[in-house]
Amino acid sequence: MEEINHINTENENVNFQSRLDLTALQQSIAAMKAELNTVIVGQEKMIDQLLVAFLSNGHILLEGVPGVAKTITAKLLAQTMDIGFSRIQFTPDLMPSDILGTSIFDLKTSEFQFKKGPIFSNLILIDEINRAPAKTQAALFEVMEERQITMDGTTYILDRPFLVIATQNPIEQEGTYRLPEAQLDRFLFKIVIDYPKLDEEVIILQREHSLQNHNKLRNIKKIITAQIIENYQTLVKQIVVEQNLLEYIAKIVVSTRENAFLYLGASPRASIAILNAAKGFAALRGRDFVTPEDIKEAAIPVLQHRVMVTPEREMEGLSSVEIIKQIIETVEIPR
Repeated sequence: MEEINHINTENENVNFQSRLDLTALQQSIAAMKAELNTVIVGQEKMIDQLLVAFLSNGHILLEGVPGVAKTITAKLLAQTMDIGFSRIQFTPDLMPSDILGTSIFDLKTSEFQFKKGPIFSNLILIDEINRAPAKTQAALFEVMEERQITMDGTTYILDRPFLVIATQNPIEQEGTYRLPEAQLDRFLFKIVIDYPKLDEEVIILQREHSLQNHNKLRNIKKIITAQIIENYQTLVKQIVVEQNLLEYIAKIVVSTRENAFLYLGASPRASIAILNAAKGFAALRGRDFVTPEDIKEAAIPVLQHRVMVTPEREMEGLSSVEIIKQIIETVEIPR
């Protein structure tokens, strides 16, 4: 009897602490959110997705009508980090060399010298990405997937971290080009920015009025460095995912390929994207393990730009988001 009581006492004193120390990450995320919220009104879900993408080392496609602060959001995120920032305005006449760089003949050495383009930075804002033709879009394939550039037979490895945030307007079609599926598949998230609500619009006007002629980004503090970002990304990779949750992710993705309303399902890259994003959401919530809720939260921003609705269903007004929600509801949640 004494032995049993001894065992019970030991069990009561077990300390169920996280296997990973996420304290510093949580503090940095909270500080970054505070800085972002000094300019951005509402959009809590969008801010969470932005931060999760960064923790998961994934690129972001921001979609919204003009005037909903897509560009400001990307610049603001860059301001909170002590890293290199580069902005590229995509236009119909933009050439791959305008992004990647070009070789220039040096008369003094009689050799070609590679002059690096604006892509050689840490955080790249590509404004109006769908305004450049396919040839220019293709120039981003290697750099977005492999974080490297091959020019004239020489491979240049980009500095880490490397993240692309691209913006596009879904309404205006004149002078735009549809993004290739291979390009869309390289974005971890597609984040759709909606109009603000009435009370949020009032706050936006109040803040703008109080600024007068001052720059709204002038007081944004830098929270983290490049090395800290890499450390956090490594930490997030170590978050625990149970086998039944890996199967849950696979079932969701495979269901997109078998759905009658979709004629293009998601690729294995989408499965990996959901896995990495779910780990990011878990870290954002201060957990060192993934739950089904993390996977469900990651599924829509990961999948909505990777699947294509059949023309018949599209004409009926059915969207990819609605179909993905239906798929998530039909796949059994692991217990």
